[in-house]
Amino acid sequence: MSADWYYLRHGWFHKGKKIGPIDEHDFLLRIDKGEIQPDTLVQSEMKTKGRWIRMDKVLPAIQRWQKTHPE
Repeated sequence: MSADWYYLRHGWFHKGKKIGPIDEHDFLLRIDKGEIQPDTLVQSEMKTKGRWIRMDKVLPAIQRWQKTHPE
C-alpha cells in the first residue's frame, strides 16, 4: 500500500483538524502509538476514494490496531 493519508484530530471545542498528507508508513506508526484509533476519521484518495471513513472500516489499519493494541 502506498497512499497518502489524512486523518482528523479533535481540537478545542470539538473542532476537527485535518492532519496530512502522511505516507503509509507514518500512518501505521501513528496507529501503533494510538494517535489514530478505530473511531478516527481517515481519508485517502486511493484507498477510500477521497471519502472520510472511520479507521476501523479500513481492513489493514484495523488489523494493525488489533495486533498492536490487544484487548
